[in-house]
Amino acid sequence: MGDMTIVVGGLRLRNPVIAAAGTFGFGAEYGEIYDPARLGAVCTKGLTLRPRDGNPPPRLHETACGLLNSIGLQNPGIDAFIREELPRMKEQGITVIANVLS
Repeated sequence: MGDMTIVVGGLRLRNPVIAAAGTFGFGAEYGEIYDPARLGAVCTKGLTLRPRDGNPPPRLHETACGLLNSIGLQNPGIDAFIREELPRMKEQGITVIANVLS
């Protein structure tokens, strides 16, 4: 296969495929079915300064033409991400794009 390397904002990626924010968790969750290191990068779910529990259930509502989603930005917080998730992602060889919310 040819070289698919790209540079985005100074970040060198092995290919242009990036898992979208919130759709791929932190990547490790999919390790048994797909090697996330094969992606160009994983854009993390949204991270806030402090942990957030998100909204109480129900968080999803089915409609005739789709789904309404109100997760509420549930996340472990930046410090927990750096301490717990980031080392795992780096160990797996995942290029990380952190999605930080303000």
